[in-house]
Amino acid sequence: MPKRRRRVALLAAAAAIPIAAAGIISTTASAAASRFESESAPATCDGAIESNHAGFSGSGFCNASNAAGAAVQFSVTAATAGTATIGFRYANGGSASRPADVLVNGNPIRSADFASTGAWTTWATTTLAVPVTAGANTVRLSPTTATGLANIDYLDFEVGEAPPTGPGRQMEDLDRGVLSVRSGSANLVSWRLLGLESSSTGFNVYRGSTKVNASPVTDSTNLLDSGAPSDASYTVRAVVNGTEQAASAPSLRFTGGNHLDVPISRPGSNYTAGDASVGDVDGDGQYEIILKWDPSDQKDNAQSGVTSNVYLDAYRLNGQRLWRIDLGRNIRAGAHYTQFQVYDYDGDGRAELAVKTGDGTVSGTGQVIGNAGANHRNADGYIITGPEYLTVFDGLTGAVRATVNFEPARGNISDWGDNYGNRGDRFLAGTAYLDGQRPSLIMGRGYYARSAIAAYDFRNGTLTRRWLFDSRSAGSQWTGRGTHSLSIADVDGNGTDEIIYGGMTINANGTGRYTTNFYAHGDALHVSDFVPGRAGQEIWQIHEQSSGAAATLRDAGNGNVIMQKNNTCNCEGPARGVAGDVYAGNPGAEFWGTGTGLGNLFNASGGNVGRNPGSYNFLAWWDGDPVRELLDGNHVDKYGTGGDTRLLTGSGAHSVNGTKSTPSLSGDLFGDWREEIVLPRDDNAALRIYATPTPTDRRIHTLMHDPQYRVAIAWQNTAYNQPPHPSFFLGNGMANPPQPNIHVR
Repeated sequence: MPKRRRRVALLAAAAAIPIAAAGIISTTASAAASRFESESAPATCDGAIESNHAGFSGSGFCNASNAAGAAVQFSVTAATAGTATIGFRYANGGSASRPADVLVNGNPIRSADFASTGAWTTWATTTLAVPVTAGANTVRLSPTTATGLANIDYLDFEVGEAPPTGPGRQMEDLDRGVLSVRSGSANLVSWRLLGLESSSTGFNVYRGSTKVNASPVTDSTNLLDSGAPSDASYTVRAVVNGTEQAASAPSLRFTGGNHLDVPISRPGSNYTAGDASVGDVDGDGQYEIILKWDPSDQKDNAQSGVTSNVYLDAYRLNGQRLWRIDLGRNIRAGAHYTQFQVYDYDGDGRAELAVKTGDGTVSGTGQVIGNAGANHRNADGYIITGPEYLTVFDGLTGAVRATVNFEPARGNISDWGDNYGNRGDRFLAGTAYLDGQRPSLIMGRGYYARSAIAAYDFRNGTLTRRWLFDSRSAGSQWTGRGTHSLSIADVDGNGTDEIIYGGMTINANGTGRYTTNFYAHGDALHVSDFVPGRAGQEIWQIHEQSSGAAATLRDAGNGNVIMQKNNTCNCEGPARGVAGDVYAGNPGAEFWGTGTGLGNLFNASGGNVGRNPGSYNFLAWWDGDPVRELLDGNHVDKYGTGGDTRLLTGSGAHSVNGTKSTPSLSGDLFGDWREEIVLPRDDNAALRIYATPTPTDRRIHTLMHDPQYRVAIAWQNTAYNQPPHPSFFLGNGMANPPQPNIHVR
């Protein structure tokens, strides 16, 4: 399948144009685009058509009046609805940029910053993607300052492919993701086996122009290049039916041994790098990082006090910051408030950012949402009045793509379990394939006296609510079932996802599937095929209650209890718990936790199979076997019957989220199927990404093309972070996983 790459070179103009800082790409026009001259009908110009500056196309250009709102508008026709690539050719001989809003069919889509070109005879092109409808559309460029527009020559317009309807789920069109990690006196080179590729695909590895392997690699997706210099650069070529394919992009070299530092820009000395996510925001097949900055005065919902603002940044792996979003004073800082999702919701091949916003939120391009001067914080620092919004931001520019009123709405704050904003402002978020093919956004509120979940679709630039589930109308049996996290999985195998909201599960159509009788509140929730000997997936859930169940293992499809461990004291129940295959001596996964009733490592029947591991937080596939390792704080340990063995200590880096000791992010971000670990450097000047230096003889498709695992990376930052799990059993004695049923965009 041909790759559709959007990596473009910056246009070399006579003047240095700060395009990258604005997040807009300057490039030459596509040969396939339709061109609309600004001086020719049906285009309109709020000013004069002139021809006194050379270099223009056609018979002239639009010199709009020097006033805010003095616009140029083009009328275009799209054969199908979708995402259009538009390019404005312009000249700006002034010393300052001339920003403008781009409106499609009257709807503000984003801002564009028309930087100085140095002379009125020097022309450049600003290119961006916008949603369009089938048939007639208007594209309007409206200046936001009194200096007006730059001179506008023409608009190039091209509609991309319509999102495919199948087969399978829409996933990212990832590149090979080649890594080079120093391993002793060798380099471990690893790469992705993509979800659409045959598991028998061969690969050739090149160090520079020299092929390293004698015959195609078919038993793994890594190679140890002994004696190679540490600064060697590698490419990988697939071999299909005996024919070598095109070379991959050069390897990402982990220059610090087994880690790579990505420079980041701290907003202030009182900020710490927090949760992170990844998405391909520019469509080149490589991930960018979206990072949340937490202030030192952040609060738990139970704590009063005014907090500083929360910021979200986007970074390329070379440390280039693409944008910064300031959520503003009306979004409180704390683990339960800002849950952000990074995913390609509209199928244009580029990831968006979706997050709850408020009055005064400032986009990555300077757009202000709502009332910039509003301050809805009360004397205790809580925000329980004023509007709430849900915004989709452009992943490349940080511009606003769509904003709607946030649902589940606050309503009467007392309905959620208290009257001061503790329980009513606990939010969860996720991404789910509710139609079986395209991703939808999930936003949840509350998990005590009231729980509500809304599903949204972002299509063609419009954010619409798909459904709303509310325990207040569904019945009392649905109250008090939530946890500090959620999970997404196809629990019944019908091809669509369900939302596991602690002790209850919601169908893809927004109806309740089942609820349990347990007090569900807890700090840990895990969903996967933990018991490969039985059909379907399982849920391991912690119950933080003083009596009764401390933890349960349940059938994900119907909620039936498979195994239960009870709290053995009249005290607060366990805080954390984990499920995964960490011990090869037991078939399937193991289950454990911290607290009374969970003092051992258990099998799926509740039997004791060994001592408790030394940590209870996260997991990572790190060494060469399919048994998973323990990730806690800044270290990785391998479980053993006599004790844990340290495999990694992330010196100079720290975990996030306090006692939860989680990474900013962990997952199969690059290379083969093993997982990378992202931690902030101790000085908060970089994100340090760790990758394993250990070879493996196991070949598995990239986990990022397993849809359940991929959406788990998206929701990992939600509230009390949980490790990602795939839809299949990955552990000792595993069967070969099924080929992912996906298509790529």
